[in-house]
Amino acid sequence: MNSIYDVQQLLKKFGTIIYVGDRLADLELMEQELKDLQHSNLISTKEFSMALFLLRQEQASVKDKKK
Repeated sequence: MNSIYDVQQLLKKFGTIIYVGDRLADLELMEQELKDLQHSNLISTKEFSMALFLLRQEQASVKDKKK
C-alpha cells in the first residue's frame, strides 16, 4: 500500500466508497471506516497501520495547504 488510492481500493473491497467533496472530510471518513474494519478483524494489523499512516500523512498535507 503506497497511496491514498490504494486505501480507497482496500475500502472498495468492502463496499465502501467515500466522496463528500471535501478532501479532509473524505480522509476522516476513510479513517473511521478503517477503524471499523480493524475492530471487526476484517483487515490485518499491517494493512490498518499502513493505511492509517497514509491517511494521516495526507490529512497533515491538506491542513498545511489550507494555511
